[in-house]
Amino acid sequence: MPRVLMLKDEDPRARVETIDDDRLPERAVTVDIDYSDLNYKDALAVTGKGKIVREYPFVPGIDFAGTVRDSESDQYAPDDKVILTGWGVGERYWGGFAERMRVDADWLVPCPETLSTREAMLFGTAGLSAMLCVERLEEAGLARGTAVLVTGATGGVGSWAVQMLAHYGYEVHAVTGKPDQERWLRSLGAAEVHDRTEFEGEPRLLDKARWAGAIDTVGDTTLANVLAQMEPHGRVAAVGLAGGSALPASVMPFILRGVSLLGVESARVPLPRRRDVWQRIAELPRAMRDNMHHEAIGLEMIAERAEAMINGDIHGRLLIDPSLD
Repeated sequence: MPRVLMLKDEDPRARVETIDDDRLPERAVTVDIDYSDLNYKDALAVTGKGKIVREYPFVPGIDFAGTVRDSESDQYAPDDKVILTGWGVGERYWGGFAERMRVDADWLVPCPETLSTREAMLFGTAGLSAMLCVERLEEAGLARGTAVLVTGATGGVGSWAVQMLAHYGYEVHAVTGKPDQERWLRSLGAAEVHDRTEFEGEPRLLDKARWAGAIDTVGDTTLANVLAQMEPHGRVAAVGLAGGSALPASVMPFILRGVSLLGVESARVPLPRRRDVWQRIAELPRAMRDNMHHEAIGLEMIAERAEAMINGDIHGRLLIDPSLD
């Protein structure tokens, strides 16, 4: 019988429970979960500070990686290593904060042979999103060697984006509200580190042109300031809203400098593209995985660390090992 983190619309909201297998969803593939991870969306779901979960009881967790236990689909067989990110799992469908889960075969992707399930969750949705951002900028014609800004740089997406961009030869400028993490960001490849207060004031219609590209994980005023400071024909990949969902910007960067705002989402990327992106992630130097700051916790610690993430007290990645006490 698997242990799960169960959310209920009562106090306490989150508790670890042991349930019968017949309470798992009736779906095609049963996976023994090796690792999951804690993302900002998960933290909103667990704490109830975001309208992520609407039906209870509910098992959250938008990511997991593990081993197929049983399959009614010819796409997967027992002992296959698989990854799940997105598709509404952990939002509308029971997710990865569990020792075992049943999911649709189409939601899964094979784990690349050169990537362990632990390493897959070191990347998770954050790493997948970061690589999708890099690819969007590349597809839009951003030249390597140019200056690229990354906001929310100590978060999961941001810290992976810093490493990936640096690896591919861009000059990375990282934005953070955690000055004590400057040394770590530089170790990831940031050439410059900027305080986030530089991007929190009321945006100008246009500001001094500073960057050829950007990956924004914050949204709201920060994104508006970034857009105003892009070079002519600059490209901005928008992937997050940690600072809010509004965009108090003008059209001036678009019509006077030809700036492009590129939306990036990872939840419903088609399987062929998803497989290709995970393979590209697996081909990144192993040293990048070693450089990523991370903490490993069990199911019992998720609620506490979710509060810390909402409060901005987490940097890097948070792995969840359901085998830990």
